Amino acid sequence: MITENQDVVVEMLKNPASHGEVGPVETIETHISRIFLVGRRAFKMKRAVKLPYVDFSTPALRLAACEREVELNSITAPGLYLDVHRVTRAGDRLALDEPGELVDAVIEMVRFDQSKLLDRMAAAGELTPALMTGVARMIAHYHRGAEVIHAGSGSANIGGVLEINSAGFATSHVFDRKEIETLNAAFRDALSRNASLLDRREAAGRVRRCHGDLHLRNICVFDGEPRLFDCIEFNDQIATVDVLYDLAFLLMDLWH
Repeated sequence: MITENQDVVVEMLKNPASHGEVGPVETIETHISRIFLVGRRAFKMKRAVKLPYVDFSTPALRLAACEREVELNSITAPGLYLDVHRVTRAGDRLALDEPGELVDAVIEMVRFDQSKLLDRMAAAGELTPALMTGVARMIAHYHRGAEVIHAGSGSANIGGVLEINSAGFATSHVFDRKEIETLNAAFRDALSRNASLLDRREAAGRVRRCHGDLHLRNICVFDGEPRLFDCIEFNDQIATVDVLYDLAFLLMDLWH
């Protein structure tokens, strides 16, 4: 659900003068974000949405999410995330980081070559053994250092993920009611069959605060090295999972 009209902020960010640039601004939109590409920079804002798994409904929540995104992603993508800017209003004028009412927030990033996203490199046949070995080593290193979370059994952890998925299916309009029922039943059956294994893995410390969205489009080659970026910053429950669940996002993309 959209909670605020952000049109005036979007128009400001579409103006290259707002960023001290003269070139055109390219805009990319997702269901929860907008990215503005201009010159050598990218500026990312959160859409004012409230969904079962994310709440960006107020400027303060969006600012906090931006700050958390930079904090988390700077671990796996050093140098890519630069700063968080406050969008403020004084009278009828919007500005970045000036005194006034907080109306929004935006993340400043280095703009990188989009052909270096791993989904595009996959389509171009450029995922070499050497590159994928580097990706695998980086993910393994990241997972080894990720915080171990003991907040319940492994089966309960995945059960929580399935509840979030079910709520998302119900509002996405991607599947009809019968398809949703079939999917949810299959997930519950798989959970039941693997519950004891998931519980053993949680006890062994395999449930950690992970990336949470580790598909090919969220990995890029930056400064000559594979980098993980755009992790889940807005919902710790989604990102706190078994490390193999985290890895499964990437494996599904590679198999596809």
